[in-house]
Amino acid sequence: MTELEKLDAGLEYCFFDAGVVARKENALKGCAKFNAIDPADYEAQLAAIKELFGSTGENVYIQPNFNCDSGKNIHVGEDFLTNYNVTILDIAPVYIGDYCMIGPNTLITTVGHPFSPKSRREKKAYSKPVTIGNDVWIGGNCTILPGVTIGNNVIVAAGAVVTKDVPDNCVVAGVPAKIIKNLKTN
Repeated sequence: MTELEKLDAGLEYCFFDAGVVARKENALKGCAKFNAIDPADYEAQLAAIKELFGSTGENVYIQPNFNCDSGKNIHVGEDFLTNYNVTILDIAPVYIGDYCMIGPNTLITTVGHPFSPKSRREKKAYSKPVTIGNDVWIGGNCTILPGVTIGNNVIVAAGAVVTKDVPDNCVVAGVPAKIIKNLKTN
């Protein structure tokens, strides 16, 4: 099994593998292209994001600087908005629903590293997809870790670190994030 096949299967893989490095280099070029576009040129920005991402809704608003690991593993819905300096490490798929907003300096990551020092010395990593529902607001300076699913109508308070799944209709806050309030559905 190749390192890319291991990666795609969610198995431990080497992040210095030529195929993995090629994916990242392609994403770096796509992000550099996007980040160099005049911020007032929405049409050019949208075209660059549609070229970089796996799929998008029609209205996608991303503020620079944006960074990702693959791009093609990012799937966002309608009326998607990120503020400045958002990073999505999408070695595995990231699915984000409709009407979602992501605050500045937020990290969504599908990649992690093993607990074993030997494996880390061998440049090993693992990947798990992230899924974010509809009508989610992720505040500034948040971190969403690999394998997390966030439900619909969720607010992730600024600075939260989401380490496990979040149900629908709630506010989570803290490190690690915990439910602090339930929300109405309207």
